[in-house]
Amino acid sequence: VFTTGMCGYIETLTDPSYAGQIVMQTYPLIGNYGIIREDFEGACCVKGYVVREWCASPSNFRTDCDLDTFLKEQGVPGLCGVDTRELTRIIREHGVMNACICDEVPADLAEVKRYAVTGVVEAVTCGQAQVCPAEGEEALRVSLIDYGAKRNIIRELQKRGCTVTVLPATVSAEEVLAANPDGVMLSNGPGDPAENVYQIEQIQKLLGKVPLFGICLGHQLTALAAGGSTYKLKYGHRGVNQPVRDLNGVRTYITSQNHGYAVDSDSVKVGRVSFANANDGTCEGIDYPDLRAFTVQFHPEACTGPKDTSFLFDRFVNLMKGGER
Repeated sequence: VFTTGMCGYIETLTDPSYAGQIVMQTYPLIGNYGIIREDFEGACCVKGYVVREWCASPSNFRTDCDLDTFLKEQGVPGLCGVDTRELTRIIREHGVMNACICDEVPADLAEVKRYAVTGVVEAVTCGQAQVCPAEGEEALRVSLIDYGAKRNIIRELQKRGCTVTVLPATVSAEEVLAANPDGVMLSNGPGDPAENVYQIEQIQKLLGKVPLFGICLGHQLTALAAGGSTYKLKYGHRGVNQPVRDLNGVRTYITSQNHGYAVDSDSVKVGRVSFANANDGTCEGIDYPDLRAFTVQFHPEACTGPKDTSFLFDRFVNLMKGGER
């Protein structure tokens, strides 16, 4: 898959939503500010990394190591000197496809053709519950179900006075509700949303019981739980420059995105589509006012990336406090 961000390669490499994929950067120079561990969004889950040129001598006072050193630490093969523009054109024309990084072309490509990204949510979720205290005076308690959550989702909630309890993706709806949270956050994550049958069933039990906000995979799983359907995009939306139209107003926001699947807008029977991609018209958000829930396909916590839609966290806080959606 390719991602179009001009910066943010650290966050890309440590975004669990890329689990099981070889990631190619369309921007030609990667690594110029090195690897900064403080900026990690999660564990490095990519299967491979492809760039046009990598910077062997990064310049940044926060740098911990260079890109090559980091990839070797993680056991991730990296390629440079690749014509990434040509490769991007092929993927745009033919769609994402299976690939293999190797030192010679295998005689039998059957294994490459069979490869599929499966079981990745269980692979990247946290092993046990963990509590992240609010910054300043605590006002609200949020249960975040971790399907591969980016750390900045937690940070955005913490700075708004929320104590966040991060729960594994295997948690039951009964366990979530027993803790009596003020709200439930459904995180981003990797893979085909329809594969997560158990998680969809738990969201069905949560809808209408507690204020709920879903991002990326959380958006897709909520739509499936509400009777909608999803489908695989030709080459997905990955980068920090995706334009999204607010269907309830006149604004167009520039957003950060990372997903290969989308919700079928025509399948939405419960709730209403609230955002649409300005490039291809795909569903970018759904409001469920009767269920005290809303979800978005893009990343309002974007780091690094545009901060246009960070107000959605304020909307979630307001919803938890009993305000209007």
